Amino acid sequence: MSPLEPVDERLQQAMKLVLLATVPGMLVLFWLYGWGVLINLLLTGVTALAVEAMVLKLRKREIKPTLSDGSALVSATLLALALPPYCPWWLPVSAAACALLGKQLYGGVGKNPFNPAMLGFALVLVAFPQHMTHWPSSHGMDLFGGLQQVFGFNLGQAPDAWVQATALDSLRINKSLTMDEMFAGNPAFGHWGGRGVEWVNLAFLAGGLFLLQRQVFSWHAPVGMLASLFVISLLCWNGSGSDSQGSPLFHLLTGATMLGAFFIVTEPVSGAKSTGARLMFGAGVGLLTYLIRTWGGYPDGVAFAVLLMNLCVPALERFVGSRQERVTP
Repeated sequence: MSPLEPVDERLQQAMKLVLLATVPGMLVLFWLYGWGVLINLLLTGVTALAVEAMVLKLRKREIKPTLSDGSALVSATLLALALPPYCPWWLPVSAAACALLGKQLYGGVGKNPFNPAMLGFALVLVAFPQHMTHWPSSHGMDLFGGLQQVFGFNLGQAPDAWVQATALDSLRINKSLTMDEMFAGNPAFGHWGGRGVEWVNLAFLAGGLFLLQRQVFSWHAPVGMLASLFVISLLCWNGSGSDSQGSPLFHLLTGATMLGAFFIVTEPVSGAKSTGARLMFGAGVGLLTYLIRTWGGYPDGVAFAVLLMNLCVPALERFVGSRQERVTP
């Protein structure tokens, strides 16, 4: 028996648990948006497996052992859950291809310095910002209508109010309405955060707590991100005025916050390794997420925040290591 097999088995088991933990959020997204979520999952999954197999063949590496570890499928799943439902078919295909090429460019699983899912998401967000901000309103199409919308064949008139600005996008462009007026009159706002998206975040929180209970990852990075986002949004919150940037609860339950906290910043390869560095890594993601949401050019900053902090991981590890050396007699 090869000494690497137990490591591969542990990785495979961890990937299965991560996929299982995404199911609550996936079901809530399907309840909100319908078949577009599953179409995204199918497109990104097939593309990710095909691209990884192609690159492995070009590198003259064995294909089956690598594909069976589940890492490509996890990246594809997280990417699909972050993309707008019913976006054109080439958008999830392009995002998944970029994500897997970005991973294999550095040697594959265990060597990638950037989170693959967020790399693919950020690249298509920069390249196709208009398509990436077209989120449907909280109702889905039937399967045939969804396929028509995604693949663009024999497409008739789209339903009225089919797309709408998200809560984060509406808040970013707001100039005169108070937060109370936004929650009362804007259909993108729900009880505490984005309409429907608040329940998606709670579902991903439940999945993340399941992974914590199963010890798939430690608590340091998620707590660092959520605590940092809570503190900075609390310090910058000025109530319900027209210049308000949203309450801490709004930021915790809107956008991709919980998906990022429990499924993205916990990625073991591109994230920090030591406990202190993990806390700082998560805190940096939370802080950058708020700054990008509030003053950046994109409504949700989780992807860019994660990629920027991926660059800082070596410096964080050196900083934590030097502090430990000074403290240790």
